[in-house]
Amino acid sequence: MNSLGIHGNVVDLEDIETRPPVVVRRVSSRVVHKVKRTGFYDGSDIDNEISPVKKRKRSKVLARKTTMAGKSLEMKFNMYRKEGGEEEDNGNEISPSSTSACDLGVQSDDFGGPEFKLDLTGKDDKEKVKETLRLFNAYYLRIAQLEETRCGREHKSGKSGSKDAPKKGSEVKKGKGCGRGGKSGTAMRPDLKTITKMMQTKTILFPEKQFGALPGVEVGQQFLARCEMVALGLHGHWINGIDYMSTSYADKEKYKGYAFPLAVSIVISGQYEDDVDNADDVVYTGQGGNDLKGSGQQSGNQRLLRGNLALKHNVDNHVPVRVIRGHKSKHSLCGKVYTYDGLYKVVNYWAEKGISGFTVYKFRLKRLEGQPPLTTKQVTYSRGHVPNCISELRGLVCDDISGRKEAIPIPATNLVDDPPVPPTGFRYCKSIELAENVNLPTRASGCGCEGACTDPSICDCAKLNGADFPYIRRDGGRLVIAKSVVYECGPKCGCGDGCVNRTSQNGLKYRFEVFRTPKKGWAVRSWDFIPSGSPVCEYTGILMRTEDINNVTENNYIFDIDCLQTMIGLDGRERRLGDAATHSHPHVEVDDKKLESVPEFCIDAGQVGNVARFINHSCDPNLFVQCVLSSHQNVKLARVMLFAAENIPPLQELAYDYGYPIGSVLDAEGNVREMACHCGADKCRKRLF
Repeated sequence: MNSLGIHGNVVDLEDIETRPPVVVRRVSSRVVHKVKRTGFYDGSDIDNEISPVKKRKRSKVLARKTTMAGKSLEMKFNMYRKEGGEEEDNGNEISPSSTSACDLGVQSDDFGGPEFKLDLTGKDDKEKVKETLRLFNAYYLRIAQLEETRCGREHKSGKSGSKDAPKKGSEVKKGKGCGRGGKSGTAMRPDLKTITKMMQTKTILFPEKQFGALPGVEVGQQFLARCEMVALGLHGHWINGIDYMSTSYADKEKYKGYAFPLAVSIVISGQYEDDVDNADDVVYTGQGGNDLKGSGQQSGNQRLLRGNLALKHNVDNHVPVRVIRGHKSKHSLCGKVYTYDGLYKVVNYWAEKGISGFTVYKFRLKRLEGQPPLTTKQVTYSRGHVPNCISELRGLVCDDISGRKEAIPIPATNLVDDPPVPPTGFRYCKSIELAENVNLPTRASGCGCEGACTDPSICDCAKLNGADFPYIRRDGGRLVIAKSVVYECGPKCGCGDGCVNRTSQNGLKYRFEVFRTPKKGWAVRSWDFIPSGSPVCEYTGILMRTEDINNVTENNYIFDIDCLQTMIGLDGRERRLGDAATHSHPHVEVDDKKLESVPEFCIDAGQVGNVARFINHSCDPNLFVQCVLSSHQNVKLARVMLFAAENIPPLQELAYDYGYPIGSVLDAEGNVREMACHCGADKCRKRLF
């Protein structure tokens, strides 16, 4: 039985109530090197036009990948500095009536640094929803970063020199210094601060409450936190189970004839003992009288007020409500996943004695016909069942493509080919291998921090990132925002392996599966939920000089390391936000006379590589590319990392934008080559290049 949501019987919050941007990578518009054929084929990511069984003969094209983008297809976060204080948007319909912005821990001057601005111009409804959720994650990560920095400084000042000081390799734990406003207690909640910030900046997608379906929010869409729904306006309360339009709406012309308050949405998540949820038909217990902090049982009588009165008016006005169900899920970071299940008619209501002997109000809801089928009769992700072990996989052709080199096995499945075949023609390597004529620079001196790096104002590595650590510790480390380059702590730093500024060096931490597709060759998906900003994997292979790929075998796995070209904005490349100009990196020396649009170095994953070589292109990607430096500071030889651009549910295919400008790939005679794109995105460009 699925049961009810959190209904705030004590807190009266009437009408209350963050991925790094995806950056499209690019390649230079130039003649592609003439190549020769090797004869082997493993059917991986770029081979879009090739039959799953037999490879067609095609012209000799070298498709080159690069680290960063020309023009971003996703949300561009326009950065600006505050000129002064910002007033709270008290006129916003989704705003606390009894809880101020300062009560939630957000003040006009505590966000610090650059802000994010959402531009939805020209976006369709689904894109607006996606961009708003990405903005939520961007704010969330930035606010969490500020909170962790504050806690780290307070921990250091409170524990410095004591036997409790963090030892090398350890992480700082939240203590008494991490409370609200710097006082004792628990750390402030970034999700609530994020919602307040979005209200202040007027970036809630639907700030004015409205009944019925919201454009762009599809039945079956899932959320990993209540505040994500608040950011959209799908459900405007971060605590209460009933969201409703207040009596103030009665004065608006378009609502003449309606009785208010009027409910717009409810959350069902198992907090009320008297609920009955049979999917299409629900008996919903009203709000109030529940001991939320204790036994969870009814401890008092309910009254026909607020949300209960609003649902009664839905019966009278024949207005449906949006229903969101929350279920426990081990794949969710918060322990629950919330699913929008569509519109329900409130058929009738009554009062009765509940199981605990107190008066409760009951509301019978019936799902409207003609909607997509429910996805939450049972807690599953819509893309299928998440396997518990490799033995459960259908079409298993290899139990670990890494050959036990990775700590977590990477199985491969093939339900397409007959007979099924595994990925072949490559050797798995966990880290970069060097070509004979390539040597890495001398190791950087590193920071002098002891134990874990906690204070970015004194950490030399953090100073290279703009006096901030690029990551937060939550969920095993998450990148706050995409940068032109991220500087991590390295071998000569005083900190240990547990330092947050070594996040990308910790290897694979998710359960991946390589699987065969009908049109795209091999692909990759995760069995685990991946939070936005999390490192997914490094792009490994042979680090070589670009000039040496002349006359090399036909190869679709060349990845140009064009970090320096992107920092300068050369040849149409779009600079990364925040620190893209070279003056922000005083140690980077640029010789304009020698600098060319073609990067000096590249990574060849044709015959040597890891799981990244199987990750496909998408015109609407869920990953982005990030250059990272740790052992040295030569941006021409940066490591290439893939990070989550958004919250990625289990079994969703992983993909990033290869960034080929249309017409940029030419054959040996200078003719433009074309390859169809089969990514399946709503706004697919139809051509990979």
